[in-house]
Amino acid sequence: QVQLAESGGGLVQAGGSLRLSCAASGSPLMVKSINVMGWYRQAPGKQRELVASISSGGSTTYADSVKGRFTISRENAKNTVYLQMNSLKPEDTAVYFCNLVNSRAVEVWGQGTLVTVSS
Repeated sequence: QVQLAESGGGLVQAGGSLRLSCAASGSPLMVKSINVMGWYRQAPGKQRELVASISSGGSTTYADSVKGRFTISRENAKNTVYLQMNSLKPEDTAVYFCNLVNSRAVEVWGQGTLVTVSS
């Protein structure tokens, strides 16, 4: 089993920045087999959507709405993924969920961290 521990959410004014962190822990076999790590978000009344993802090799994917403002990075040695969020907008307000998929296509979700951007 693998657990994800998220941190870094909070309240920020529009134009501000936040950094989210997500650390994976648990079965060494499962942790070593982590492939893609990423961040999703879900705003009230909306579906969960991909924000950004990063593969074990460092390839990244971003939602169009966050390109140029958010940066995803990863420390494989610490099994940790980060999401640096700059120039935040009120529409970025959502619960942000950490996600990982391992080489056996097992998917794990974090419990979520709330990001609130005030105008």
